[in-house]
Amino acid sequence: MNNIDYTITSPLNVVAKESRPLLAITIAWHPDVSRIGEQFIGTTEEGVIEVSRFIPMFRKSHGDTLPIGHGGVSREPIRVVRDTSDGVTICPPKSRMVVELNGQMIIDPVCLSAEQIEAGAILALGRAVYLCIHWMRCLPKENPVEGFIGVGSAAIAARDLIRLAASSDATVLLLGETGTGKEVAARGIHQLSKRSAHRMVSVNMAALNESLAAADLFGASKGAYTGAQNARNGFFSEAEGSTLFLDEIGNTPVSIQPMLLRVLETGEYRPLGATRDNKSTARLITATDQDLYHSSFNHALVRRLESFIIRIPPLRARREDIGLLMINLFQTLEVGSIDPGQIPASFIDNALNYDWPGNIRQLGNVFKRAILSIQMGETPVLASMIEAPKLQSVDNAAQLRKIHAYGMQDNVMGKLGKVAPDPEEVPVERKKLRDLSEDDVVNAMEKHAWTIQYAAEDLGISRPSMYKLIEANAQIRRVEQIPTDELRGQFDTAGGEVEKCASLLKTPSEALRRHLKGLGWIS
Repeated sequence: MNNIDYTITSPLNVVAKESRPLLAITIAWHPDVSRIGEQFIGTTEEGVIEVSRFIPMFRKSHGDTLPIGHGGVSREPIRVVRDTSDGVTICPPKSRMVVELNGQMIIDPVCLSAEQIEAGAILALGRAVYLCIHWMRCLPKENPVEGFIGVGSAAIAARDLIRLAASSDATVLLLGETGTGKEVAARGIHQLSKRSAHRMVSVNMAALNESLAAADLFGASKGAYTGAQNARNGFFSEAEGSTLFLDEIGNTPVSIQPMLLRVLETGEYRPLGATRDNKSTARLITATDQDLYHSSFNHALVRRLESFIIRIPPLRARREDIGLLMINLFQTLEVGSIDPGQIPASFIDNALNYDWPGNIRQLGNVFKRAILSIQMGETPVLASMIEAPKLQSVDNAAQLRKIHAYGMQDNVMGKLGKVAPDPEEVPVERKKLRDLSEDDVVNAMEKHAWTIQYAAEDLGISRPSMYKLIEANAQIRRVEQIPTDELRGQFDTAGGEVEKCASLLKTPSEALRRHLKGLGWIS
């Protein structure tokens, strides 16, 4: 089988289990947000992928193929080299474009293990375009499930299982960490099933009052218990002909577990105080983030619940989907005049690199707060929005990755193969403005391709403070004060690369980019 058999246009849908995975590159963030989620799918074999402004070609599961195209990305290619042991080496180009890997700037080749690619490696180009390098175990496909967003193979496989579960009435057990989208999966199964014309009934088992749980689930006749002045229907009755979703099934009261087992075995249940059984036609979907197999949970019930198991992957296992989830959420918010271009690159960088222990729910809550900060005229900083100790003074993606890795028992190595430091040593030391010379400011700007946010982080000062230092610095020029002829000459000398032009002119790259767009020189 040759390499063409594994291209995006191939009819092959799933890579055989014994085969090596496909090496994929997904656009995790792009100034043109319509490009987010586009992919280039490589082969299962060792080889080289070159990434530049013009190559390779990216596409979604349908639509046209396009290169990255952004002017901030160098024409000189980055080389992504896969070896025979599935290690991947990232070789930066000899250009002035800033290249960052997992939140750290790189100027020399960096080797990543197969496990690090499994975790998703974030490659930032010119602090404008962010790519995720990851494995794919199937080709991109159009298998939509409402609300279940993602282009990686983990998301595709989960949607396939949701669709398969929807084709039968089998009891489904959804397993996954909190916040991964188990209820979204349950609703997807219901909406794609023959029961979709009826409302799905959802119950949080952890919220049931233990003394009234049986009545809540199975109903009760008048006088069945103190205060039962009228007969009442339970959730099983409400879900007749439809779907009953029991979330947090691991928190089911012990006294209720045998009753659920009986319903699953016979389809029958008896309301409290009733003299005859009722027959249930409800289809049962359950979900939990607990380990039911190594607990006091009724094991016979577990065996009945596991007719069809779907494991919903954590967000850290589908890093390629983070940008797509953020932009999808953005499109559902009331953002007023805010556009995605106002989200700082530093926030995007940190969000793509963070492991999100609270998964999609945590990402959604933090992202909403970030948009609110922008609406209030503030610059959102991810670390300050994460309720965790020792994060308040951390402000870059590499540090966030290291701190989270340090706290996880199964991942104490940094994403670039270095041992994670003690979290006490990670935060950036804040510097006093009076201790910084003009040369310090210029050197920091030069080091970070004349990007204000990253230069400020390097110096350990706030962005507003950095603006003050730039304003007072005689060596740094305001772009609107640069003669057009000089601007045109240096822009041509830089080959149209904004960061290189900014360095030649000694002016911030963000302001230069806006100015060049206003002149119509770049798009």
